[in-house]
Amino acid sequence: MMPGREPDPADALKPLTTVEVDLGALARNVRALKGLLSGTTRLMAVVKANAYGHGAVPVARTALANGADFLAVARISEAAELRKGGIDAPVLMFGVALPGHTAYMADHGIRASITDMAAAKILSQRLKTEGKTLKVHIKVDTGMGRLGLVHEAISAAPSSRAVDHILAIRAMDGLEVEGVYTHLSKADETDKTHTQEQIQRFNRMIAQLAQKGFTPRICHAANSAGIIDLPESHFDMVRPGIAMYGLWPSDQVDRSRVSLAPVMGIRSRLIQVKQVPKGFDVSYGATHVTSRPTTIATVPIGYADGYSRLLSNRGEMLVRGQRAKIAGRVCMDFTMIDVGHIPDAAPGDEVVIIGRQGDQEILADHIAAHMNTINYEVTAGLTGRMSCRYLNPGEQHAQI
Repeated sequence: MMPGREPDPADALKPLTTVEVDLGALARNVRALKGLLSGTTRLMAVVKANAYGHGAVPVARTALANGADFLAVARISEAAELRKGGIDAPVLMFGVALPGHTAYMADHGIRASITDMAAAKILSQRLKTEGKTLKVHIKVDTGMGRLGLVHEAISAAPSSRAVDHILAIRAMDGLEVEGVYTHLSKADETDKTHTQEQIQRFNRMIAQLAQKGFTPRICHAANSAGIIDLPESHFDMVRPGIAMYGLWPSDQVDRSRVSLAPVMGIRSRLIQVKQVPKGFDVSYGATHVTSRPTTIATVPIGYADGYSRLLSNRGEMLVRGQRAKIAGRVCMDFTMIDVGHIPDAAPGDEVVIIGRQGDQEILADHIAAHMNTINYEVTAGLTGRMSCRYLNPGEQHAQI
């Protein structure tokens, strides 16, 4: 038990480590991104992976209240969570739709992604049997190399044309082709050559479809980086993910074009503070040995919360407005920091893991740099064990 004043009974069961999600910042980010678009271009808010760790249902509500028209998820369970949360906006599922999903998707307005002819035929047969019609968006691989009908410009078999496949899918029973889309693989890089080639291929395919009498209602390509740097990639709809959460797709996008604010913070408390001598071993494996007498404090967050073990002996936290380095290995439930340079650090002091304290700030980008990864992984990698507190919850209904 932490020494000090007698705890308030109302606080007894409150968690010590909490994720804070500022829905006001999220709302401002959505409106800022919407401001980069033409008046007719729609916005699809990407809320897959529990909205990148921010909470799918509150984020979806806030995005819809502030200008989003569509939502996007990766898996059927994520789409079902939105529907159970009372959200009835159109939802596109990026991942594979299985035959067993079709009835639920058709009945609940969830759009399927069609990425190859074989899958389209299987879904069509199932829908015909069920007597249902499913809205679909056909994905074309213009240079991502992942899911999608392969565009002839990057195919080893020029006779296999995405345009012909799209028209064939359009004619299948039970499939209503609402949209056609692609994914930009290098839009967040300074050199836009590859991205421009992808856009050109997509434009050419749309023109070829029009020549054959089919104009999809919704063509979309732009991710966060495309929205910010490439207006020519906006088409009928854009798909912001990471930027919606106030994080930049990379350090190579033009940050002067839009103002974004981080949405997530993580705060905790010191639960133990102890004086230790020089030569003191800290944490598993004794990978940190103190070089001088100092003070080691323990924080209740660990890799079971999604706070990566890669931060061992690298990461930092904020205590009393100062940076404190992680000492030793991050454990499953706890992390130790060196607070020897912070006078009067005491049990119960606030610790900022992501966010601002005084004049100092730790961003998901800083944590990602220590891990040699990207900010996406920092937030999306949270396990859900920590409680989540939503700031400015009224933003979920601001414009509905």
